[in-house]
Amino acid sequence: MATKRNSQWQELQQRIETCRLCPRLIAHCREVAHAKRAAYLDEEYWGRPVPNLGTSKARLLIVGLAPGAHGANRTGRMFTGDRSGQWLYRALHRNGFANQATWERREDGLKLLDCVITSAVHCAPPGNRPEAVELANCRPFLVETLSQVTPVVIVTLGQIAWRATRRALQDQGHRLNRTDRFRHGAETTWAPDRWLLASYHPSQQNTFTGRLTEPMFDTIFSRARELKDKDKA
Repeated sequence: MATKRNSQWQELQQRIETCRLCPRLIAHCREVAHAKRAAYLDEEYWGRPVPNLGTSKARLLIVGLAPGAHGANRTGRMFTGDRSGQWLYRALHRNGFANQATWERREDGLKLLDCVITSAVHCAPPGNRPEAVELANCRPFLVETLSQVTPVVIVTLGQIAWRATRRALQDQGHRLNRTDRFRHGAETTWAPDRWLLASYHPSQQNTFTGRLTEPMFDTIFSRARELKDKDKA
């Protein structure tokens, strides 16, 4: 059973990496990888869709917006190589979801603990704003990720991830309360003893302005740990 599960998970990652459904996003990823940022001129950019991070057997699923142009689009690993990743992996390490707080490089020994990271869109979008059709094209990957991981807790980072995750859960047949709106700390259930939490995205726009602080971010993952540990009881 474990071997079949791992095979299905790896096959999903391969399909994500080789997806070419969104010409605008593929072109942007390649363009950024060719032009590069001055600080990374000596590096070879990933420049294509970024797969999920973690193994399918996990009780926490984190859903981000999309790979950063010079972060995950460069390194090939979710939330790696930019300030958003620095914030996320520090928070995960502090709350027991990662073995270390490294975020700079893909090959740094980082291991997620009972956690998987995915995103609403797997390609870096211009201006960090995917179009509706691009979100729709990527939604089957999110639905399949949800099916394979079967998480106890889902943490969404930002309003786009919140909406995309709710839509994916509805595609699976789950009924969610329509009155639930995105806000930092929002919490709802999507099945018995299954939770959906919302956080502001750890983007520089939010962290540099103080809209999102580290204590605020920690509160989300502390709550996620509390809820997932209820599943042990």
